[in-house]
Amino acid sequence: MRRVPSVPACLAVVLVLSVVSPAAALDDADRLWLVGERAFTDGLYPVARRALERFVSQYPKDARLPEAVLLLGKARLRAGDADGALEAFKRAQTLSPAPGRPQESRFWEAEALFRLKRFAEARGAYDAVVRTDAASPFAADAVYGRAWCDLEMKLPDPAIAGFREFLQTWPEHAQAASATLQLARSLADEKKPGEAVAVLQPFAAKYPGSRLAPDAQFLLGWAKTNSGDARGGLADLRAFVAANPAHDQAPAARKIIAQAMARGGDREEQLEAYKVLMEQEPASADALYNAVQIATRLSRPKDVEAAWKRLSTDFPDHALTRRAALDRANAAFKEKNWKTAAALGQQAARSEDDAVKAEALLLVGESELKQKRFAPAAKAFEAVKSVGDVDAGVRYRAMAGLGLAREEQQDWKAALAAYESVVNRSPDATLRDWARERATAMKSRLAKPASPAPAKPAPKKEGKS
Repeated sequence: MRRVPSVPACLAVVLVLSVVSPAAALDDADRLWLVGERAFTDGLYPVARRALERFVSQYPKDARLPEAVLLLGKARLRAGDADGALEAFKRAQTLSPAPGRPQESRFWEAEALFRLKRFAEARGAYDAVVRTDAASPFAADAVYGRAWCDLEMKLPDPAIAGFREFLQTWPEHAQAASATLQLARSLADEKKPGEAVAVLQPFAAKYPGSRLAPDAQFLLGWAKTNSGDARGGLADLRAFVAANPAHDQAPAARKIIAQAMARGGDREEQLEAYKVLMEQEPASADALYNAVQIATRLSRPKDVEAAWKRLSTDFPDHALTRRAALDRANAAFKEKNWKTAAALGQQAARSEDDAVKAEALLLVGESELKQKRFAPAAKAFEAVKSVGDVDAGVRYRAMAGLGLAREEQQDWKAALAAYESVVNRSPDATLRDWARERATAMKSRLAKPASPAPAKPAPKKEGKS
């Protein structure tokens, strides 16, 4: 919008009218029209609206009425009253001669409907502009608006086709940069990163100085990374972050860079990725989890502990925190640190992911067995059975563990039942053979008669001395 002059034209008109003689003064209709028109030009939309509403209401037979109604609609729209604007634009279409340029009232009706989020109706109005007069000065904006309506209505294919049509027909239009970016985003959303790259590659050369250039650069880097050009994508993302460190997409770019370096970088690049992830603001569970993974791969226990502490403190209930707890529990178990493994396993067992929960409970049970804490071990193994979706391997390892815990508690029948379930259903042949041996031993114990209780010595009789 152009700068408002220090003395707006509409106010100058009012000042002039206040000092001229009554004979020379404009009549009221002329004054309202002039103030409304000049106020709109100067961006004083509430002033323009009031003057034009009075003009339309008081002078319905004035020859300027059609133009006044159209201008009133635009003033209302600019002032934020889309409902009032829509009413004016619809009325303008009924007046003769038709105000404005060809299809102007219909185009602005579509714009008002779009502001009201009535996207299906807006799309119909935009489409009517193009179908009625493809040469209309509003045809390009109508095609652009129609594609936006398709986006809002979650119709990606028509939206993509619409933005392509717009760019092919009006490549030099003021909205071409925006249409290019929206086309690329739509292609990316449809999992077509290669096509998005082709659309965005010439963006910087075509639209130098565009305010959308940073967004296009980020999306280009993302699309390259996801279409197989990891090196090129990372170069674009690094350049984007360097040039736009405070951009809304900068954290996402840093995350992609760090993840890529963590997956395929050398030791120095992975250390850099760890630092980037730990310094990310705002912090995220995803970034901290990846930092734990990197430090673990690099065998840097202090860095593992630092990342884990932040993850478990800042995001104690996050699914990735539970996953990381399970990873650490497994590592502790391998190091024969049974107590730590059991504690971390209990933390992981609070996961809402059935697979994580079941594996964590199994690990808790096995850790408690190693500590000869048979009651909590049996409780953990029993809990595995209550988890909804459990891998068969995990389920029957838990049943085997339950058999051992019950055997140590000398509950032979419960131990036998657990072993037999493994024998009958486990997919692991080695585990089945082991359970069969234990079941045979339990049957032997149960087949032995119970040893009689030792007889109590008879009480001595007291006699005379």
